[in-house]
Amino acid sequence: MDRQQVTFGPTTAGERIGLLDALRAWALLGIFLVNLPWFTRPWQEFDRGLLPGLQGLDHALAWGLHVFVAGKFWILFSILFGAGFALMAERAAAAGVSARPYVRRMLVLLVLGVAHALLLWVGDILHTYAMAGLLMLAFRGLAPRAQLVAGLLMFCAVMALGFLTGLGLMVSPADVLAELRAASAVETAAGLEAGAVYAGGGFAAVTAQRLADFSSVVAMNVLIVPMALSMFLIGSWLLRSGLLRDGAAHRRFLLKLAAACLPLGLGLTLWSTSIGVTFPDGMVDAPSVFAASLHQVGALPLALAWLALAALAWQSGPGRRVLALAAPAGRMALTNYLGQSLVASLVFYGYGLALWGMIPPAGLVALALGVFALQVLASRWWLQRYRFGPLEWLWRWITYGRRPALRRRADGA
Repeated sequence: MDRQQVTFGPTTAGERIGLLDALRAWALLGIFLVNLPWFTRPWQEFDRGLLPGLQGLDHALAWGLHVFVAGKFWILFSILFGAGFALMAERAAAAGVSARPYVRRMLVLLVLGVAHALLLWVGDILHTYAMAGLLMLAFRGLAPRAQLVAGLLMFCAVMALGFLTGLGLMVSPADVLAELRAASAVETAAGLEAGAVYAGGGFAAVTAQRLADFSSVVAMNVLIVPMALSMFLIGSWLLRSGLLRDGAAHRRFLLKLAAACLPLGLGLTLWSTSIGVTFPDGMVDAPSVFAASLHQVGALPLALAWLALAALAWQSGPGRRVLALAAPAGRMALTNYLGQSLVASLVFYGYGLALWGMIPPAGLVALALGVFALQVLASRWWLQRYRFGPLEWLWRWITYGRRPALRRRADGA
């Protein structure tokens, strides 16, 4: 292809990979189902597992989300982000342009992520993606298989740290464990204070609390950024190998991937739940660390199993129609991700409806499903009239240095 004839700009509707849009939408739903409880629970309890004392439907739904969704769909979303990086890198290479637009893209994402954390919800992942995305540039010259190997090795290294931490706790002296439990008790008290602010504070007070809590999120990036980067590398391999572009040509591999990863991921996750799902003291005891580590290790094969099963379903008419139902939301993933946080913050925080701690897990699931259904309908309506979601449009404008057309022409193009 003659580089002089290639224009480097936003992906057109005809260039999009429908499976990626559909997967991105369903991953967005999974992420919302897992994130929503943390709009009504202090961030200081993030390592405590499921709420204690749940019964009946509430316990069943919370346990089901923990096993089948938690940790899996953010990994799936990260894999799709890596696939998007590979697509952009291919188009940039074809047009003979530098990495500068991509760097701008990541810097905008970083700004959006920090703003999201401070103004809406402290659990933002966008700033983490931005940092990992910038690091991804160092791996863009690797062959697809080398990217896969690098991603898997990085994932294993991060997971090994978790197990080593558990082993360290097993041999720690009693006085060290006592200090850790005392620090955990301080964290619990801080969570109660933070919860009171979120539940009844005005916008300024809640924003100040988000700023205070965000420091712990930034500290967690020491592990989360390498985790995200490892998933980006795997996602780049999946796209460049053709698995996401042409599932029919790789049907046998996808079947093997699902057959291997589903029992492996589910087995590791159930092993984790057999150790425990609720940890009142947080990650200060070896069993809780081992349970969390097993859960994280099992998340990758389960995410790959969900991806493989979706890619196989995409090859059939009924499967494609079901998956494609939510695809419009996937085309506006950034707008919808931040929109979910806006809705949840207005529902739970003191400057909104102040329903902090008042909706049980079953109600949270219903709320997440309802909001997502409305987002799918709104995204479909919007994309019938406009080429991009509003934030996607702004993101592309800054990335490429020129304003892309937003409104569709009369002929639908």
